Amino acid sequence: MTAVQVVFFLLFPALAIWIGERFRVAKILGPVTLCYAAGLLCANLPGVKLSSAASMQVSEIAVPLAIPLLLFSANVRVWPKLARPLLISFSLACVAAVLAAGSVSWFFRGETDEWWKIAGMLVGVYVGGTANMAAIGRVLEAHSETFILLNTADLAAGGVYLLFLLTFAQRLLLRFMRPFTASAHPALFEHSGEPLGTWTRHHLRDMGVGFGLAVAIVGVGVGMTQLVLEKVEAGPALLIITTLGIAVSLWKRVHALVGTYELGEYVLLIFCVAMGSLADLRMLSGGSTMLVLFVAVVMGLAIVLHVAFSALLRIDVDSTLVCSTATIYGPALIGPVTAALRNRALVGPGLTLGLAGIALGNYLGLATAWGLRWLAGG
Repeated sequence: MTAVQVVFFLLFPALAIWIGERFRVAKILGPVTLCYAAGLLCANLPGVKLSSAASMQVSEIAVPLAIPLLLFSANVRVWPKLARPLLISFSLACVAAVLAAGSVSWFFRGETDEWWKIAGMLVGVYVGGTANMAAIGRVLEAHSETFILLNTADLAAGGVYLLFLLTFAQRLLLRFMRPFTASAHPALFEHSGEPLGTWTRHHLRDMGVGFGLAVAIVGVGVGMTQLVLEKVEAGPALLIITTLGIAVSLWKRVHALVGTYELGEYVLLIFCVAMGSLADLRMLSGGSTMLVLFVAVVMGLAIVLHVAFSALLRIDVDSTLVCSTATIYGPALIGPVTAALRNRALVGPGLTLGLAGIALGNYLGLATAWGLRWLAGG
């Protein structure tokens, strides 16, 4: 079953692209949404039991491999022009996460003795990522069951918001927010107007070179992390991989390689299928329903506050959504979301902010938890 599962992950994105080119509804949804939905459907089909270990392994390999491929064609020189709105919106997203987790947890403080710990863990995950939530839980000595339930609830609530981001979030927010105007929005899997067969024959060598460079960069990132820390940790490894990807993109011969961005997008589609297959809603039991609601309210309030603050300060839609993705999901989903937004310009800055969120998550989460405990007189 595991081999069939992995083959499905690898090949379904090609089917999703083919369907998206031929059917109007599928084109509106986009390949990213189709891939995530396919994984989600497989995970929850009656009688189907997927290997979560295989899904996790594929997703963990896909993200670091896609990052350099996406960055090889990045125009680093335009990033300073994008910095101001992105940094403002990112800061607002962090503030919104602290306010949302703190206020909701304070309201429910009579429900559980670990309410302030949960607040800190949710700030960690909605500024950085799951690793931050786990680290904060260990520091605060939260029950292991609390982390497991929070993580499952976060997957359920986060899956709903991810589908929103991948489908009509941009169109909805454009009703009352400024559009992104710093650069053009290339279409997803755009091939410069050439027939796909011709494009593939002409540029297969470039894609092979790009893929080889990406593998080498991932190897260096993982190897350096292992050498320095004596273990592989996602945050430092992704930081090294992103830095090397940016540095190599400045080499003109690499920047001129054709098809590396599209290849990176395909790898991200594989990630989306694998990620969707991890959202097994059957894991949620009656006892965790209230916690799912609790997490959903915190996430929803954080998103609403962030969007409201960004709209008041006239931050554009794409910058707001990328910063929301960077804080709530971390670097892993920057690629799929920017692909859904049809905005390549924000891939590099978004990855950088996602890594910054991982760095800040522990500090803000612990400060929130200890601050709430102090206010409660604990």
